[in-house]
Amino acid sequence: MEAKAIAKSIRIAPRKVRLVVDLIRGKKVSDAYAILRNTPRRASLVVEKLLKSAVANAEHNYQLDQDNLYVKEIYVGEGKTMKRFQPHAQGRAFQILKRSSHIYLTVAEKE
Repeated sequence: MEAKAIAKSIRIAPRKVRLVVDLIRGKKVSDAYAILRNTPRRASLVVEKLLKSAVANAEHNYQLDQDNLYVKEIYVGEGKTMKRFQPHAQGRAFQILKRSSHIYLTVAEKE
């Protein structure tokens, strides 16, 4: 039995979120919380909130025990990219890409 949670259109670049996500893949939920609380990156707050949601889904919808849960699958997809322009000298404009992320998380019970 497994429970899922998804966070869409998070305004952090996927490359930066993947650094945090790679730290908790395959870990027990209690260890994942500890790692996320001690990771000094903005994405760790979003991933921690998503992990709480997945654990709540597991407990409420499937009556799974939080002590036996682990992060089975977690990955980051690319969301929409906002295009902005920065004016530069002599009438030029440089493009700025503001990237967003979709984060997918699955927790399951250890057997």
